[in-house]
Amino acid sequence: MAVRTRNDFFHLKTGIDTTQIVPTSRLVSQITGFVVQPNKAVVGANAFAHASGIHQDGVLKARQTYEIMTAEDVGWSTNKIVLGKLSGRNAFKQRLKELGIELEGEDAYNKAFQRFKDLADKKAEIFDEDLQALVSQEAGRSVDEHWKLVHMNQASGMGERPHAHVVLAENGAEHKADAQGDGPVDATFKAIESVAKSGAELLLFSVNAVTQGTESQGEVTVRLAKGGRVVNGVGADTDIVVASAKAYIAALNRLQSKMERLNPQHQL
Repeated sequence: MAVRTRNDFFHLKTGIDTTQIVPTSRLVSQITGFVVQPNKAVVGANAFAHASGIHQDGVLKARQTYEIMTAEDVGWSTNKIVLGKLSGRNAFKQRLKELGIELEGEDAYNKAFQRFKDLADKKAEIFDEDLQALVSQEAGRSVDEHWKLVHMNQASGMGERPHAHVVLAENGAEHKADAQGDGPVDATFKAIESVAKSGAELLLFSVNAVTQGTESQGEVTVRLAKGGRVVNGVGADTDIVVASAKAYIAALNRLQSKMERLNPQHQL
């Protein structure tokens, strides 16, 4: 961006589509499980935010006063809150297009729209980041769903040992399990493992609030390792424990898929 912004000084060109910088940053963040810090230059959430009154006044009068590049130059969207419970399929599809998100086939759009409506029932305003988390989670379902979360609940409180109950479907057959843990997430993972019996090692558990506020979705990344193979799973939900369960199961499915490609007879 320095080369692009100060071409008069560098006299160089890169040929890079700079509008893909922010989407690429988000992709790397999702793959690695490491959150981009808000104050990170160019791609951080606060890179083009102005809280100071004098800054706001200057930006309104002449944006270049405090911004030597525009948010759109690097892939940020100026339209933050666009959808809600009453939004239709066309508005949803158009917003995905504006965000540079393309799904394969009408069926994929229908499934994504249904998940959007389910989310809209839980929170009043749907942000761009919510849509990106929703689509990222669906991308994790591109592998065969050997395991599927059917139902879960958990209970925890001061002076009580957290308890979790899960119902998982394995190729259509349902299995139930209960477990206790040091916290609701730990109890949930142990309940899932008591069914899956994967023997995988948990390398990373990362939680990120997709947007601001208590209604925000929590996006969880889980990294599992087994037999020298490392996989990531991503889950998002307004309930952080549910998001954690989704992420763990997504990772299990990726691990199962890898194992089956190497050995078609293998089962976790």
